[in-house]
Order: sequence, then structure tokens, then C-alpha cells
Amino acid sequence: MRFTYVTIFSNLIEGYFQDSILKRGIESGKFSVSYLNPRDFSISKHHKVDDTAAGGGAGMVMTPQPLFDTLQTLGDEAHIIFVAPVGKQFTQNDAKRLATKSHVVFVSGRYEGIDERVVERFGDEVFSIGDYVLTGGELPSLVMTDAIVRNIEGVLGNSESLEYESFETPLLEAPSFGKPPVYENMSVPSEYLKGNHSKIRALKSSLSECKTKYFRPEQLQKHKIRTSYEK
Repeated sequence: MRFTYVTIFSNLIEGYFQDSILKRGIESGKFSVSYLNPRDFSISKHHKVDDTAAGGGAGMVMTPQPLFDTLQTLGDEAHIIFVAPVGKQFTQNDAKRLATKSHVVFVSGRYEGIDERVVERFGDEVFSIGDYVLTGGELPSLVMTDAIVRNIEGVLGNSESLEYESFETPLLEAPSFGKPPVYENMSVPSEYLKGNHSKIRALKSSLSECKTKYFRPEQLQKHKIRTSYEK
């Protein structure tokens, strides 16, 4: 699988692939990354990629020509994603679906955004990672990449890790505990230590419901509806 990042600040992205799971994924050939800088495609004397907004207003807008010429170099298999606060909220289901693509391209806007004509011509999808505004699309691109890469076969050392994560079902993941069993007078639930796996699963299910009820009550309602439907 290939990831391409269209950005004028590739250094903001490159460092994230230098350690941990993503580094191992690249080294083992599970996926690759590359970068395209729209400045390299600009026909202006000083390689500008921005200009004042049509109709006035504060700030600058990324202009069509450099991005058109950049994105036209990509092949037919490229699935081009723009990141913007107006987009659909990115979910775990999107991560799993995009992990089946052969080539995912993230276009990172800057300034006041990207000329809408670029999005209309080239965009396969537009995503947001939350209802807030960032200075550019590089961070959202990395967030989505991380979520997608975890679903590429062979990237995680233990594929079972995916089965019990939050948002694989409407319920949030149950609390995790490590060793030692007691620390600062705080104990791991005793059932976790007895080795009865059926009871451990039952307790985790109960704790998962409690956690969902507290943090994401709307997800618990989805779980109840789904359970009722399955019955």
C-alpha cells in the first residue's frame, strides 16, 4: 500500500515514520510513503502557491494551478482525500475501508484553505477529525494514516489487538491493567488474576458497558439497539 502526502511542509510529516509500529511497517514493506510539494509545480516566478481570496476577506487561499498540476501526476488508482473541518467525520469504519486501497493520497491545505475547484475536480473524499480548526492538514493526515495503517494485514505484531479495540463495536474498550497486581494501594480487579477466561470476558464486557455509559452514552444506546436487533 502507498501513502502520498501533498504538502508544502513535508518535514511536519516525515518524523512520524521514524519510530515504532509505523517505522517497522515501512521497513517490512507493508506500506510506503512519498511526498509531493505543490511549490515544485508552481509556474509563478517565486513558486507561490497562494493568493488573495476572490470576493475579499482575511487571509490567503491555496490557488488551483500548483495543486492541479501536482494531482494530475497521480495515477488512476490514487484515492485522493482532502482534510477540512467541513468534511465528514473520520471513523474506525473509514480506517478499515481505506486500508484496502492500494494508494491513498492526503492533500494538506494551509492558510484559509484550498480553492474549492481543486476539491471538486480531484477529491474522492473530504474528512474532518473533529469540530475544531487547525493551522494545516498535516496533523489530520497523520491521524488518519495511523488509524488506517493499523488495519493493514501484518503491521501489528498481534492481529488480535484489533478485535477488542474501541469502536470495533459500539462499546468502548474495557479498561486495561498491567503488573504489579497492587500499586499505591490500588488493585487490579481480582477476577483478572484468577485465570478463568470466561469470567474475565464477562467482567470486561460489563466494564466496557460502564465505561461507554460514562464517556459516550450515545454509543451505549447504539449497542442496545444493535443487541435488540440481533435477538
